[in-house]
Amino acid sequence: MSNTDRYAVVGYPVTHSKSPFIHALFARQTEQDIDYGRMEVAPEDFLHSVREFFDQGGKGLNITLPHKEAAWQLVDWHAPNAERAGAVNTIYQLDDGRLAGDNTDGVGMVRDIEQNHGGHLQGARILVLGAGGAVRGVLPRLMAAQPASVCIVNRTLARAEALTKLFSDQCDISALPYSGLQDMTTSFDWIINGSAGGLKGELPPLPDALVAPATGCYDMVYAPGGTVFQKWAGDRGAARSLDGSGMLVEQAAESFRLWRGVRPETATVIRMLQQELGNL
Repeated sequence: MSNTDRYAVVGYPVTHSKSPFIHALFARQTEQDIDYGRMEVAPEDFLHSVREFFDQGGKGLNITLPHKEAAWQLVDWHAPNAERAGAVNTIYQLDDGRLAGDNTDGVGMVRDIEQNHGGHLQGARILVLGAGGAVRGVLPRLMAAQPASVCIVNRTLARAEALTKLFSDQCDISALPYSGLQDMTTSFDWIINGSAGGLKGELPPLPDALVAPATGCYDMVYAPGGTVFQKWAGDRGAARSLDGSGMLVEQAAESFRLWRGVRPETATVIRMLQQELGNL
């Protein structure tokens, strides 16, 4: 009988996921005996499929769209990053058999911005586009970086306002509809795109005045040849125009550490992913 530990990424759809590619590189680098696959699971089958995976000896799951909030509901224990976010992207089993949920997305994004790109989030004025599960997942760690202010803009203002209530004790946080940006004359230090449209290559209506020569722009998604938001930022002279490939690798490394007790080196893996995407 094989002693190989089983892991997987769960999503719907999930065939595009680069997580198996990343975790295979981590396993080789750290000499860990794991098998990491993909599980395409419809929302109505999510609870049953996750429980069955662990019942059959599976060791850990990464959770991607559209299941992160359902995963939060499913697990028995939440790590601090997941507790407030209301979204889980990493599941593992505690010694007593209970399922534990964490969210490594925020750790991945902040580590990518600050360590891989030398960006400064402390004291920064940050504009966040979107108020869905992706943004919920990164906000606890983003707030812990101690920005001066965070403005969340969303098509449905009520969703953005709900997030400001959740995190109002941590920094100056506000909410706007996209129409509220049109009259804005001040720029931001960082613009982070976590809008749902980013996954489809769509861009929300953004005035040019948001970008100054020192503005950093960060897209939480990635695409071969770069994203629409990256192009928008680059065309307006942003100081940095980054995609989420580094975030993907860094959040995966944090998941890997939670599961295996060892943190892989990420710089080489980020380069290999960017080569895979044709972005180098």
